[in-house]
Amino acid sequence: MDRFASVGLFVQVAETGSLTRAAEALGMSTSAASRHLFALEEHLGVRLVQRTTRRLQLTDAGTEFYRRTRSLVSELREAEDAVTESAANPTGVLRVTASLSFCLLHIAPLLPEFTQRYPAVSVELVAANRYYDIIDNNIDLAIRTRQFEADSNITIRRLAATRRILAAAPAYLERHGMPRTPGDLAAHRMLIYTHAVDPHRLDFRQGEAREEVVVKPLLEANDGQIVVQAALSGMGILVQPRYIVQEHLAAGRLVPVLDDWDLPRLTINFAFQSRRHLPAKVRLFMQAMIDRFEQQGYEKLWTA
Repeated sequence: MDRFASVGLFVQVAETGSLTRAAEALGMSTSAASRHLFALEEHLGVRLVQRTTRRLQLTDAGTEFYRRTRSLVSELREAEDAVTESAANPTGVLRVTASLSFCLLHIAPLLPEFTQRYPAVSVELVAANRYYDIIDNNIDLAIRTRQFEADSNITIRRLAATRRILAAAPAYLERHGMPRTPGDLAAHRMLIYTHAVDPHRLDFRQGEAREEVVVKPLLEANDGQIVVQAALSGMGILVQPRYIVQEHLAAGRLVPVLDDWDLPRLTINFAFQSRRHLPAKVRLFMQAMIDRFEQQGYEKLWTA
């Protein structure tokens, strides 16, 4: 049997909890669906689904197989959609959310070209430094730095990685000196973003060496742009993802601090509702962002 059809049927069964509903969604008979599921289990040599009188339940092997195959099935279906005319001419409202910094620096510059290319799509941009519930808030696409979603109905796809760095204005470093070791930060004025994971604890690594520093901030803010502006004015040393401060580093307005030490890196991800067919407006916006990141070489720049 068609292996892709069998895997697609299994994913549909896992998401609906019913062989009959899965068969209806895929336009096949229940008997054909049953044969696909049986053939897949025979091929793998494991039971994927436990059949009960009320509903189908995944076995442990089935749960693991579903976790690994659902995004693959989604991507293959997106590839099929990509060659249809309807997918090339998206319409409707695209609701996107990301942090204020990411919206300003990496979504807003993309919008003129995207909306000119796809004029039937209107964009609603929700700038927020907290994570909205994607389904409850009718979000089409979220850009986030967390690795996992508690909701199994949310798919995560990697966009890029970035270092977290320390930086300060030249004027501040002239007055207070350049820290030479992580321990020197105790004598400096720190500017901290409160929504970072464990923001007051910095876990530095340099090769095999590791040093943990607890900082007492001069300023804490729940928005990265406030922290950046404070650093530019010479208030202290900030801790931010490199994608937020790269422009200021390149212009010399900020100077890297302890750049030979590494903090835990962040992965920037897309997050969106898992579904059989990802809407063309979402898929094309994601691709436009991927293309822009590749053209600009952002990940290489941000992880250098």
